[in-house]
Amino acid sequence: MTQPETLQPSASTESEGSQTSGVRMKFFARTDVGQVREHNEDNFLVADLSRRSRGLLEANRATAIGPHGALFVVCDGMGGAAAGEIASQLAVDIIYERMVEGVSDLAPTRDEVARRLVRAVEAAGLRIFHEAKVDRALRGMGTTVTATAVLGEMLFFAQVGDSRGYILRGDTLVQLTRDQSLVNQLIEAGQLTEEEAETFEHNNIILQALGTSDTVQVDLTCAELRKGDILMLCSDGLSGLVRFEEIRDALRAKTEPLDICKSLVDRANHSGGYDNITVIIVEFDGESLQPFDPNAERLKYTKYILDNAANFVTAPVLPAYSPAAYGGPAYGEGAPYPPDAAPDISPDIFYAPAGADYAPASANYAPAGADGIPEEAPPTWAQNLPDSYEEFEDEGPIDIPIPNTRVPVWLVVAIVLGVIVVFAGAAFLLLR
Repeated sequence: MTQPETLQPSASTESEGSQTSGVRMKFFARTDVGQVREHNEDNFLVADLSRRSRGLLEANRATAIGPHGALFVVCDGMGGAAAGEIASQLAVDIIYERMVEGVSDLAPTRDEVARRLVRAVEAAGLRIFHEAKVDRALRGMGTTVTATAVLGEMLFFAQVGDSRGYILRGDTLVQLTRDQSLVNQLIEAGQLTEEEAETFEHNNIILQALGTSDTVQVDLTCAELRKGDILMLCSDGLSGLVRFEEIRDALRAKTEPLDICKSLVDRANHSGGYDNITVIIVEFDGESLQPFDPNAERLKYTKYILDNAANFVTAPVLPAYSPAAYGGPAYGEGAPYPPDAAPDISPDIFYAPAGADYAPASANYAPAGADGIPEEAPPTWAQNLPDSYEEFEDEGPIDIPIPNTRVPVWLVVAIVLGVIVVFAGAAFLLLR
């Protein structure tokens, strides 16, 4: 699923675009339905926040990063029929809208961009949850999201689900996001090996997705860019079918981003193409970036800790939203609100303790009740995991809610007994 080409002009666009951070980027993105699925539930976003533009216009594919940075997002929708496509389209539209809302005449700080990125992802999750509640045809829809904001020499990753973000530095490829999936948690706990994970029967279970509940815990990580770094975001339709070494070799080829995208999508399709495939490639250069030093500390997964994290909130349910104005499929009722009319985020919905990018398992982070005692935080997705693989096996099949027709049990029993009686009578008559 491709994204629309948009440009929202403003009086300050020209001046903002002329102020650069000394970092240049070349990028391309590609999405493919794959070889098995009938429609594409993936979506992606590439946007220049300083110019308030999004899309793959050829003139924008090689540009300097402005004072407000750039935004790259991959979403992998789920929910059956067209619901997954709607969820992923909602996510990219709302994240873009929320990030653009924060653009002003003043260049933002790193904390401001990181905080706005987390809030944008939370707002998207709550909106998808709300739309699924009001429209029965959309029940159960959701989407993963891996969103990357670039500000100067700094990258921020906001992660929910199992889409991925990588950086190739020198000849080394590093995954800078963590899959929020059952199989990954078992691997990190030492209960599964990488080889066992490839044939693990529950390797498609993710522990978080936007839209499946009214709140999500966004994993916020960061990395400092070096000259020549290559960023890759992808859905699991690519990372699940193309081996790590093949991805690294494709990125090390140092060809144009367009060619890398095509090569990786072709490899995923040749490996079966069992899922939708989406990839974004961004190459970074510029005089303000430090050169790669092979003796420096290795790139690794690093959490970004925000100051004043108690101000973190989940956005409230907003009026019905239609992405038709942004080129997406029309759904819901009512027109989208303009960016300058978006309601403010209420500070009394979700709190996280200072010094953390989301509430840890032991934090009492909810607002104090009438007796002044803070309410206990709900368990995180990681807390709900078994302590060991053996415990997981002992528990038997995972309970997954399945919609039912609400037929009374006594009626089902009566039907079954009636069928048995009919077959028994028929057998008796035939054998006489």
